[in-house]
Amino acid sequence: FKLHDFGFRGVSSTESAAIGGAAHLVNFLGTDNMAALMFVKDHYHETITGFSIPASEHSTMTSWGREHEVDAMRNMLEKYPKGIVACVSDSYDIYQACEKYWGTELKAMIEARDGVLVVRPDSGELPGIVLDVLEKLEGKFGSSMTSTGHKLLPPCIRVIQGDGIDIKSLEMILVAMTEAGWAADNLAFGSGGALLQKLHRD
Repeated sequence: FKLHDFGFRGVSSTESAAIGGAAHLVNFLGTDNMAALMFVKDHYHETITGFSIPASEHSTMTSWGREHEVDAMRNMLEKYPKGIVACVSDSYDIYQACEKYWGTELKAMIEARDGVLVVRPDSGELPGIVLDVLEKLEGKFGSSMTSTGHKLLPPCIRVIQGDGIDIKSLEMILVAMTEAGWAADNLAFGSGGALLQKLHRD
């Protein structure tokens, strides 16, 4: 579940999405690519090959208006009181979202949930934005130390980076996290067209 398929809308056809997404499912379980799931079901007779989670996107957040962004976030937590839920958090100000909303106003709800909130920054310069979000969340939620000496956020909160992810940026982010003392388990990745179809693919 560490590399999620966001690629359907970023490829040239439904067939491209299905074939590329099916290849992704050989090694990963997380996908939003329905074409791939149907392809695997039809051709390999596998009924369940991939999974997704409830997740917001920019239009579902901004439709509440800037002054009610925190209410949109609260709504996500209330509608999905258990399990993993992801929420795009950069509609207006990712740092305010991390510190004021998730880390203050909604912190008790997050910590009391039977599940994990996955915070999604969807803009900003890589790898800096990932490190910034981790640090902001650590400032509010704290962290523990892994057996390898890396910082890990509490199990109630994680981060997904879904913007600008390809094989090179993914490695760059993980290297930067390691150098900054962060455990890789804090982060998941979502990749779009670069996962399924890019000009350098053979």
